[in-house]
Amino acid sequence: MSKGAVELAVQGIIAVALIALVAGQLLGQPVLLGFVETGSMEPTIDTGDGFVAVPAALTGSPEPGDVVVFEAQEIEGGELTTHRIVGEADHGYTTQGDANPFTDQDNGEPPVQDGQIVASVWELGGEPVTIPSLGTAIMAAGSALDRAQTWLATTLGVRSLLGSSGLALLILALSVTLYAVETVRERSQQTFESRVTGSDSSTGLTQRQLCAGFAVLVVVGAAAAMVVPGGTHTYDVVSADFDSEQPLVVERGTSDELAYQIPNAGYVPVVSYVESGSEHATLDASRETVAPQSTSEVAVTITAPEETGYYPAYVTEYRYLHLLPAPVLDVLYDVHPWVPLGAILAVLGGGIYGLGRLLLGSETPQQGSNRGRLRRSRRSQRSRRSRIHAFVRRLY
Repeated sequence: MSKGAVELAVQGIIAVALIALVAGQLLGQPVLLGFVETGSMEPTIDTGDGFVAVPAALTGSPEPGDVVVFEAQEIEGGELTTHRIVGEADHGYTTQGDANPFTDQDNGEPPVQDGQIVASVWELGGEPVTIPSLGTAIMAAGSALDRAQTWLATTLGVRSLLGSSGLALLILALSVTLYAVETVRERSQQTFESRVTGSDSSTGLTQRQLCAGFAVLVVVGAAAAMVVPGGTHTYDVVSADFDSEQPLVVERGTSDELAYQIPNAGYVPVVSYVESGSEHATLDASRETVAPQSTSEVAVTITAPEETGYYPAYVTEYRYLHLLPAPVLDVLYDVHPWVPLGAILAVLGGGIYGLGRLLLGSETPQQGSNRGRLRRSRRSQRSRRSRIHAFVRRLY
């Protein structure tokens, strides 16, 4: 492999890692990379170390012994927690930090359900793959970014620059600015060198790389907008001997109806498919189109078994940006719920890339020929210099 190919591969890995870290901070859950903030998993994962996170949608149901990232309800302030599964029962998983003497359930955390698990830690040879001090660096950068956001919001008097939404706006503005600056610089450099040397420069980012980089940013944001609000949602149903006005407390052997809400806080319409994920929750398979800045509802029937007790009920939502006609989404969804997601991202990424190439213009054959002549000229110059040096060495 050539040196240029190695450098390009390293740059690609760094770019993917940075995008994953930024997306994870914006979404509030790990995307490819995550980290731990406490010592509950030591010595397996030290405080501040990072790890490779595999989304739950790709791993399937975890097993005892797996280290998972789940949305806690009671421990860790109700935030994301990275612990090991140490047991499994009908009512859910038992989890525990490797450094903790008691399970999370002994400390008041309800059994962890599949719908709470957002990722699994990638392991090699039975040991998690860790990245030393990654979390420490991210937390330090996050603190600096928080201070910068607060300063900008205070200076400009714009509260919308605070929080995750403000961070998304700042990153988008920075990306667009850098994209525009690099585009102008690249075209100016090409024009200048064409006038001076009659050839085109091969240094810096190419037009293809610029367009592809911007398309990747858009695709990552679109994927997050579809994947994060969807997924499996859990209802904690209690089958009781009596009728109750409390939600999800249902008299045994009877049913109750509740509304599953589909909010759309974005500026693009979304199409949502909602399915039942368990026998205790039923609903008519439906497709709901939700307009921007609005909310739609789907009726879900909750049935309490004849035996009293706690019964989790699951509802799964698949959400897509309404960039393809609804009948096309229906056909793709019938193949597999992930197929519409891939099709939308392909259309969006390809469209952004094509639009960028159209606006920037493509490299002409003459430019490619000039670039090739410039490289051959540089090689011939190096060759002549080496022959001169060899002749001088022979003289002395």
